[in-house]
Amino acid sequence: MTDTCDLSTRRCTPCEGGVPALDGDAVRRLLAGLDGWAADGDAIARTFRFRNHHEAIAFVNAVAWISHRENHHPELTVGYADCRVRYWTHAIGGLSENDFICAAKVDRLLAP
Repeated sequence: MTDTCDLSTRRCTPCEGGVPALDGDAVRRLLAGLDGWAADGDAIARTFRFRNHHEAIAFVNAVAWISHRENHHPELTVGYADCRVRYWTHAIGGLSENDFICAAKVDRLLAP
């Protein structure tokens, strides 16, 4: 398992299943390195708020680019000026390091 401070610089590794989901301790440790993300069942999620719909959709498009590059795709729920991003690894029915890597990359989109 990697140090949380460098997650946004890592790349996702393909997961076809056959490996266990992260345990509770690993999830808590990795969540501690992410701002605003929370456990959501077998997933992690965060809601991002924007000034208007245009900014929300621009954010969705940027998340889609990350998803394409990492080949790891979140569930996105889009409202007028918000977007909820939810990650989990379908192939293992829980969380993998890939979920945290992508969450860290999404966070970097809005970093000052």
